Amino acid sequence: QVELIESGGGLVQAGGSLRLSCQASGRAFSGYPMAWFRQAPGKEREFVAARSWNGFNTRYADSVKGRFTISRDSAKNTAFLQMNSLEPEDTAVYYCAARGASLPSIRPGDYDYWGQGTQVTVSS
Repeated sequence: QVELIESGGGLVQAGGSLRLSCQASGRAFSGYPMAWFRQAPGKEREFVAARSWNGFNTRYADSVKGRFTISRDSAKNTAFLQMNSLEPEDTAVYYCAARGASLPSIRPGDYDYWGQGTQVTVSS
């Protein structure tokens, strides 16, 4: 059974930083793209960042470019999202996702596996 487990969310003041982790188990995702999405109350799930297994193809939402960094440790089947200069608008539940294809995507429907989400709250 494939499982993705996020951790690292919490409450932080504006301008602060958090690092989210996504641990994959049940299958080696070393060759698969992984991504982060987020969903704020009353809004649709939106793309945040995605990365191919080798890092050659990395994509970010315009709203987080220059502030967030996606990375992964393939040996540990873990993906990370380093979030700096956080803003109240970044408040949401953050989800990691993985897909059984070669290239990352910004569309939630292209991903096959999802975590349960971790809450990030940024206070002003």
